Amino acid sequence: MTRRYIGRFAPSPTGPLHFGSLVSALASYLEAKQQRGKWLIRIEDVDGTRCKPIFAEQILTTLQSYQLVSDDKVEVQSQHHQSYQDHLEQLKQQGQLFPCNCTRQSLQVFQGRHPHICDSHTDAPHSWRLKSSELIYQYHDPIQGTLRFTNDLKHTCPILKRKDGYFSYQLAVVVDDHRQHITHLVRGADLIETTAQQLHLYSLFNWTPPELCHIPLIVNQRGDKISKQNHAKAIVDGDITTLLCALKYLGLQIQASSIQEALDQAIKSWDIKRLQGQSALPIQPQDWHLIQ
Repeated sequence: MTRRYIGRFAPSPTGPLHFGSLVSALASYLEAKQQRGKWLIRIEDVDGTRCKPIFAEQILTTLQSYQLVSDDKVEVQSQHHQSYQDHLEQLKQQGQLFPCNCTRQSLQVFQGRHPHICDSHTDAPHSWRLKSSELIYQYHDPIQGTLRFTNDLKHTCPILKRKDGYFSYQLAVVVDDHRQHITHLVRGADLIETTAQQLHLYSLFNWTPPELCHIPLIVNQRGDKISKQNHAKAIVDGDITTLLCALKYLGLQIQASSIQEALDQAIKSWDIKRLQGQSALPIQPQDWHLIQ
């Protein structure tokens, strides 16, 4: 039985929406709509040290100004901490976690390999890490082709809950996508490196993972991803020129006088295969004003 398509866009509210995020939101939206599926929005504010409610409000306002509206209630990660804790306890009971009070500085000495010298030191503040595993995962990405991950977790032992009590993105995103019945993920190519960890968590919970598709990143003239960390500026709300430009980077040459008209045309013309084989899209000089 074929699952009904349910996709999502899940921004982190560490700043306002920028051009790169608009391109990513559009790709996930267009794929969901062309597949006659649902498109959801989730605010990923699991890291309370960096995320701010004011940015979440701004992001949702900006998305709405581009007619990008969730087909269901907007989920907020910070409202689901108990669910993350429950699933963390499940992994503990399975013997899949160990406590760790190592610092980043102390681990640098071991060149990324966890020494496992802290497993029993639970009297000090500690994080919870996933035990090492020798893994081989392979899947076909409609854009990036066949991707294979070997021994991704053999030495890294990713953190699932930090010393300060915040849950990791890896745990939260897997639990959330399962709870929301997400069937397909269209997201940036920078998240390919997190895929093996997420697939491993899906297997530990005995869940079916969503289909994965990684779109090329919008990069600046230095080849860096357009991001909040690189001080990408906020896009203007409801600007048709910005929308048409974002669609251009997704391989769509749309002529329209309104946002709704542009989206309607884009859904009809959308073909994710236009992006095949690309992991980065350099922003063109005439569009630099959108990012700086």
